[in-house]
Amino acid sequence: MIAADTSTVIAFLGGGAGTDVEALDVALAESQVCLPPVVLTELLSDPKLPPSVARLLEEVPVLEIHDGYWQRAGRLRARLLAAKRKGRLADTLIAQSCLDHDVVLLTRDEDFRQFARVAGLRLAVGA
Repeated sequence: MIAADTSTVIAFLGGGAGTDVEALDVALAESQVCLPPVVLTELLSDPKLPPSVARLLEEVPVLEIHDGYWQRAGRLRARLLAAKRKGRLADTLIAQSCLDHDVVLLTRDEDFRQFARVAGLRLAVGA
């Protein structure tokens, strides 16, 4: 199972190219994709998203939020901020979901590299 980030899903839906888009295509074909809850929220927030795409996105499994998630996410963000690194809230919540489920995050957003360094988030980065 691999978690897809918003940046990769948007590139995929837009017909973009890149190793992340290719990996997402394969993972979708093999039913091996899941979404962190925040990613699903970000994607469904697009007012121009066609209803048919929204329905497809809603069929992708979403990572469950485990007890203590919010506390762990807060501590993770505090570690980033203490290290003088960017700690955007949405990115922190996505990273914590992946850490809790021990899944690789497929992304083209290089901001997630800091979560790999600070917390051991496993990444598959492409573009």
